[in-house]
Amino acid sequence: MLTTSTTRVLEPGELNSALAVLDRDPVSNAFVAARVQVAGLDPWRLGGEMWGWYTDGRLESLCYAGANLVPICATSEAVRGFAERARRAGRRCSSIVGPADTTAELWSLLEPSWGPAREVRSHQPLMVTTSMPADVPPDPLVRRVRKDEMDVIMPACVAMFTEEVGVSPLAGDGGLLYQARVAELVTAGRSFARVENGRVVFKAEIGAATPHVCQIQGVWVAPEYRGRGLSETGMAAVLNYALHEVAPVVSLYVNDFNTAARAAYRRVGFQEVGAFMSVLF
Repeated sequence: MLTTSTTRVLEPGELNSALAVLDRDPVSNAFVAARVQVAGLDPWRLGGEMWGWYTDGRLESLCYAGANLVPICATSEAVRGFAERARRAGRRCSSIVGPADTTAELWSLLEPSWGPAREVRSHQPLMVTTSMPADVPPDPLVRRVRKDEMDVIMPACVAMFTEEVGVSPLAGDGGLLYQARVAELVTAGRSFARVENGRVVFKAEIGAATPHVCQIQGVWVAPEYRGRGLSETGMAAVLNYALHEVAPVVSLYVNDFNTAARAAYRRVGFQEVGAFMSVLF
């Protein structure tokens, strides 16, 4: 049978078709699904274009092209189509991130023209849970960050980002975009911290959130407080908020070399269900 395939930018009227693709894997697609549910498919509101791969006029796969390049439910044929479109457009993103196998395939096609990357994290376990741990009590001192505490939470956020990504979020625009994102999460009531003597000793955020799943991100413990179990009890506290107020499934992904964090998440009840890959520029 003769089939025709193509890739193009989705139109705003294709929102339901895009959501149907995103719903195929709610956990892996949480980041993009959350943005689409709030902003629709208009590039200005979405913060990037949504590319679609069509077979005989039917939408099969997606690729979000904004600050991140994110392949979504992409077949090998779709990956090749997205890679060709990305090569023609030139690199505008700061990272490629998505399910490990698909992202590895996409990067193999883009590396000759986009490489070298600053860092490639080829295996980042994707973990989920649907219940509270039986033997890790939530830290009662972990609470929502208040809107008037931006000056308290920002140093911890900057430290976490710099430690995690390897560059400061204050570079370039002086941190305006990063500060706006932190403020957005604080305003939404999705930024949590334990504050002692005016200083954050534990923090985490509930980032992407849909009716199906939410994603915990930005977990950080002040260096001098590490090894005291704050990551476990702090995560249990954030998990309690997430499960009761946001979504029935809570997810996160973590670097495979961060064995301490992976062990802490397992103790809180998270189980590995897949893997992500990140290419950082």
